[in-house]
Amino acid sequence: MNDKIALLILNSLSSDHQALIGQHFDIVYAPTHGERAAAVAAQGARFRAVLTIGVIGITPEEVAAMPALELVCCMGAGYEGLPLDVLRARGIATANGAGTNDDCVADHAFGLLIGIVRGMRQLDIQCRAGVWREEIPQPPNVSGKKLGIFGLGTIGQKIAKRAYGFDMPVGYHNRKPREAVDHRYFDRLLALAHWCDVLVCATPGGPATRHVIDAQVLDALGPHGYLINISRGSVVDTEALAAALRDKRIAGAGLDVYESEPRRPEALIGLDNVLLTPHMAGWSPEATQASVDRFLANAEGHFAGRGVVSPI
Repeated sequence: MNDKIALLILNSLSSDHQALIGQHFDIVYAPTHGERAAAVAAQGARFRAVLTIGVIGITPEEVAAMPALELVCCMGAGYEGLPLDVLRARGIATANGAGTNDDCVADHAFGLLIGIVRGMRQLDIQCRAGVWREEIPQPPNVSGKKLGIFGLGTIGQKIAKRAYGFDMPVGYHNRKPREAVDHRYFDRLLALAHWCDVLVCATPGGPATRHVIDAQVLDALGPHGYLINISRGSVVDTEALAAALRDKRIAGAGLDVYESEPRRPEALIGLDNVLLTPHMAGWSPEATQASVDRFLANAEGHFAGRGVVSPI
């Protein structure tokens, strides 16, 4: 008889990580829409825990179909896809993987920043075509640029830490100033965009931040300014960004996230002044292992009666 707790996994995981989690739980792995619907319909009553990620979450209807559900965990820091009011009304514990991939995301953000400011993608293409430097306009420095961070959470602070190595003054916009932070605070995003040379989005997703990076903010950033987004695609108005890039109203953009994902952002594909990666900022073997370990710690704490390690 299997006495392991039944766990529904909705996000993609390697076979090794499935096996690791399977040592502790009776897992049902359902990363596709079809598998997910079938698992909930056939076995919903069994599940006491769900593992997911913020962008795919779990629906109120799925929660209603799981009467034994008592724990929902997100592997990463994001949890915008969780119906928190529904979960809390049921007394279901929630947890995330905050802090498990911060370094990886911050590294990637700086990679995008350096790549787009220095024009790495186009330089690579030109080099392969035999073009020598005398025929290429000089790209600007990264060092000394003013870095604006929209969302100075744990990831935003890691990005700011990396900026020190490039002698970049740092400013930020949050709903309110953070305590014990020396960076310059801007109470309006528009003011931060006017001030900075590079604007990095590290804010949570969801309705409150949808399309806050709009034409007005992009125009404030200006023709020598750059946008980096490693938060959520919904934060940036894609059509407004495409127009600003086409018209050279901003110098460039580096995006790891976009509204259409997993489909490519068609409005941006033909533009040379944008650098795109497919939502990989938080993905590395080290970060994924840390996220799996955090899930196991959260689940063990909950089912042992001590509570989760990183509650939402």
